[in-house]
Amino acid sequence: MAENESQSRQIQLRIDESKMTSSYANTIRTSTTQDEVVLDFGMNLPMQGNDGQPALLFAVGSRVIMNWSGAKRLAISLGQIIRQYEERNGEIQLTRPQAPASDSGPRLTRED
Repeated sequence: MAENESQSRQIQLRIDESKMTSSYANTIRTSTTQDEVVLDFGMNLPMQGNDGQPALLFAVGSRVIMNWSGAKRLAISLGQIIRQYEERNGEIQLTRPQAPASDSGPRLTRED
């Protein structure tokens, strides 16, 4: 009897959102180490470069650092919710930004 009781025991999950902040990101930059995955979320903002040519500024709004196991769980979760969304609403089309007329288009550069 004690064996059945321990198998049916449930752990209650409580979520504390008191220190949570929300932000919007339209792009992500990833980098990795042997132990961690670094995700920089932010906004691609069109701007004019020093030479008058169009440029993009990647304004990083938040950084999430996780171990590889957490990153894999995130990838699985995202895959599941995207699949569910597409089953209800159709395939999400990934569009590329319109390329400028010349080959010397905007390049992402790091601003320190």
